[in-house]
Amino acid sequence: MSAKPTASGAESELRAIIERWAKAVREEDVEGIRAHHDPNILMFDVPTPFSSRGLDAYMDTWKTFFGAAVRPITFDFEDIEIYAGEDVAFATAVGNCVYLPRGGGPTCLKFRLTMGFRKTDSEWLIVHEHHSVPATD
Repeated sequence: MSAKPTASGAESELRAIIERWAKAVREEDVEGIRAHHDPNILMFDVPTPFSSRGLDAYMDTWKTFFGAAVRPITFDFEDIEIYAGEDVAFATAVGNCVYLPRGGGPTCLKFRLTMGFRKTDSEWLIVHEHHSVPATD
């Protein structure tokens, strides 16, 4: 089966999930952030820990984010591309957020996002998130 970027119903559903998730982050809506995530999600994030497995560990990472985020929270995406099959999909995007590094002023962070989805019982769930920034010398 060949997956391709498409304007299918699956793409619309997945785009809506991503948009609701980003809105929930901006609003610090913990239940909204949890929504549509698989209980056994695996996340690779920019700050430590290197990886988080399971919904509770995933949600703990948001404490770090909210502790450093400038208010009002910036958490937006551009260049969203979605590739969807019947029961598996992934999305890529470029994200923007603003945070306060230790001892510094507000800093804009441009990061990469990859999300993996699986459809179960007619519902798309996020099974993997990968947030990353380019390596520096």
